[in-house]
Amino acid sequence: MKTHNTFWVLGHRVTAAVTTGDYDLVEIEVPANTPGPPPHLHLKFTEFFQVTEGEVEFLLNGESKALKAGASVDIPPGSIHSFRNASSAGCKMVNVHSPQGFVDFFKTVGVPAASAQAQEDSVSHETIEQVIAIANQFDIQFQEVEA
Repeated sequence: MKTHNTFWVLGHRVTAAVTTGDYDLVEIEVPANTPGPPPHLHLKFTEFFQVTEGEVEFLLNGESKALKAGASVDIPPGSIHSFRNASSAGCKMVNVHSPQGFVDFFKTVGVPAASAQAQEDSVSHETIEQVIAIANQFDIQFQEVEA
């Protein structure tokens, strides 16, 4: 996979691939015991995740499911979703957004992986405030979910 950029985004290492189609493709590395983004939905984007290493717990429209390497989940527009790595080992996923354009969110809020303390900076108060402020520009609508 030719890589374009690698960033830390909300505690996850995200590597964006250069694509020629109407989709974005990234690899996401989630460290052990790391939460994912808050529950949210997209009205415009279809999203797809393929777990390539480890295990990750997905929340999709109120249902939680653990996915192991080789498993995938398709997320249609309007679906409330999130994920987390609740295990003691890291995991990796391939993530696709269609149509193209969501990768710009990762590039906007991401901390370049080469930066000192990139992972820590990606979850700083300032970064979280930036994510909240620009979420709607990238078709991210955060949702409250009952526990």
